[in-house]
Formats: sequence, structure tokens, C-alpha cells
Amino acid sequence: MRYQGSIYRPPSEADSYILQATLGCSWNKCTYCDMYREKDFAVRPLGDTLRDVEMAGVAYGERVRKVFVADGDAMVMDLEHWLAILEACREAFPALRRVSCYAMAKNVLDKSEAELAELRAAGLSLVYIGPESGDDVTLKRIAKGSTAEQHVQAAARVHAAGMQLSAIFLLGAGGVERSEQHARASAELATAMDPRFVSALTLTVIPGTPMARAEEKGAFVLPEQPQLLRELRLFVEHAKPRDAIFRSNHASNSLPIGGRLPRDRDALLQAIDDAIAGRVALRPDWLRGL
Repeated sequence: MRYQGSIYRPPSEADSYILQATLGCSWNKCTYCDMYREKDFAVRPLGDTLRDVEMAGVAYGERVRKVFVADGDAMVMDLEHWLAILEACREAFPALRRVSCYAMAKNVLDKSEAELAELRAAGLSLVYIGPESGDDVTLKRIAKGSTAEQHVQAAARVHAAGMQLSAIFLLGAGGVERSEQHARASAELATAMDPRFVSALTLTVIPGTPMARAEEKGAFVLPEQPQLLRELRLFVEHAKPRDAIFRSNHASNSLPIGGRLPRDRDALLQAIDDAIAGRVALRPDWLRGL
């Protein structure tokens, strides 16, 4: 397929057709992120995107069950643009059962409830939102662009539209200084957002990012592994969604675990406690990545 620059997708979209409908990220200010810094944000011309769908349909046809619409926050596209893409996907992939995308809270809130419901009816069924933290101090420091309350409001809009929600949090985002506040507030936000899927990734400080420059100046200190595990424990202990599939199996994590919250909370906590006590081997740093 025709892609421009690096392409990123959630781990759960490994077997999806990736459709690049936007280039980069419309926000692109998060201090920790370098995924789209080499790109100037743009919505690709609709004709180019529809041509990619057509080519993928010819090449893969009924083998495509899932489509992930990239890049960073494709939700920013206007309604008519989205509807044309979703219609093309339905026609090109007869066995299609899920279309998903990344979204910022702001871009969800910029759409009306009616628009989101129309997108759901047309086939957009799963939205990935990455608050990274529920701590407003941390959110401001990492330049996330939305508060915890705005993430709660965006989640409510997603639920009201009938879409599934995946929420992503970032261990270490609060630094050493706000480690506990970050973990506890993130658990509170996960509870309030009530996602179907919730993931905990681990922050990697990437050279050249604003966060890396802050680290060089001593303004940010990434927690060491024991403290990151304690953050994970606090999150799992206090997050209370109604019924969420939980994962911390991203390549960035030192302890890949998963289960259901709240059903498997005790087992998850035991696994974390075993890791903290040294009874379980952690993923070595050389195997971790983005």
C-alpha cells in the first residue's frame, strides 16, 4: 500500500489493514512523543485515500476483517470525508467487522453527538484515546491538550454513540515527582471513562523530544523500574471500570500481563507483587521498545 513516513498502530491492530487517511498528528505537541514530528499534518486528498481502499480491496478482499484508519488522530477529519471512507471500506471488504482509529479528546468533543452516532452507523466502531494520565498537573506538563474532565466527557460521547472505547495510560508520565499522584489519578480516570479496553504502556524518553530536553536539564526524572511497577500496582488496584479487558503487554512494558478488570484484579496484583519481589523475571531492556 502507499504509505508516507512511519506508520503506527495499536498492538491489537496487528492483523488490520492500515489505511493512512491523515498524515501526522493535528496536535503534535505532546512532550514525550516523536512519532509524527517529521510530518506536517494534513488530511490526505479523499481521492487518494479511496484509491488506496480500492487497491487493498483488489489485493486482499475478503481477507480484511479489520481496518485501522491512521495517522495520529484521524477523528479530526470532517464527517463527509469520514463517511466516504467508511462506505468505500464496506464495499471493498465484504467481511469487514471493525473500523477503528486514534482520537484526541478534543477531536471527539468537536463532533456533535449526532455526528458521532452517524459515524458509528457507518461502521466506525472502536476509538483509541490516550489520556496517558489522569493527573491534570501531569497532563499540562506533557502538553496533552485536554484535562482529565475533558477525557471523561469525550468518553461519554463515544459511549453514547455506541462505539467501543480503548483508553491508554503511560506509566512514568508523571516522573518521579508525581509518580503516585499520576498512578492514582490515572486509575480514577480509567474508572470514570469506563473503557471496554484499557492499556498501560511504559514511557520511553526519546532523544530530541521536549521531554528529553527536560530530562537533560533535570526538570524531569523517569522513575526506575521498581517505582514503575508500583505505579502499575496502584493503577490496577484502584481502576474500577465495569468490565474492561486490561493489558500491559506492549513492547515498552517490563512486565507483560493481562486480564479483566475487575474480575482478575487479585491475580493481576499477585503477578505484580511477584515481579516487585523478584519472583518473576522482567523483560530485559534490550527487548523493550516502542
